[in-house]
Amino acid sequence: MNSRERILGRVRRALADVPRDAPPPVPERPGRDPQYEQAVSRDYAREHGNRSVEETVELLAENLADYRAVVHRTDAEGLAGLIAGLLEKRGSASVLVPPGLDERWLAATAVTRVTDRAESTPHELDRVDSVVTACSVAIAETGTIVLDGSPDQGRRRITLVPDHHICVVRVPGQVVSSVPQSLERLDPARPLTWISGPSATSDIELDRVEGVHGPRTLEVILVDEA
Repeated sequence: MNSRERILGRVRRALADVPRDAPPPVPERPGRDPQYEQAVSRDYAREHGNRSVEETVELLAENLADYRAVVHRTDAEGLAGLIAGLLEKRGSASVLVPPGLDERWLAATAVTRVTDRAESTPHELDRVDSVVTACSVAIAETGTIVLDGSPDQGRRRITLVPDHHICVVRVPGQVVSSVPQSLERLDPARPLTWISGPSATSDIELDRVEGVHGPRTLEVILVDEA
């Protein structure tokens, strides 16, 4: 008897007295299913403190900066010019563009646009200088940006391989205070990417190394919707 057979044998013995009824179907959207809501306690704190909308946005900017992301503020009219300026300052010759990104965001730059393709290899993506995406939600208390793979955000890999990521957050519409509030907006069936600052890690001596798991530079643009 090998290890696999021993483990499976223990599982069978442990389940010997469990009824063989079919398990209940898993709801497509657990967070919206009434039975699921009743089964899972929701009495935890939904946010820490009682902040205004502006205070929530300021907390997001503060925590993003604490994670060494670079934060910019602008309005819809200034967005294209700001993105063009950031790409120029970076010296980017190419920018990766998700298929559903608003074309107006890149209207002020002549940088070569690279479309994400299913057949694109990691080496091809690595040759791209920058990537510009939208986001699904931003969490103030943790300084976290969440991408869900929507057309204006693209597949997960396009924000992990290029070394420079510009992410646009609509304020205040996409900003929430806490993780519990963000989960109410997110679809658990989608490929969620949680980004808290640029990629970084440290060894046992706390020597910080950036760019190991993703871009070394994360620039977040908070765009006022008003």
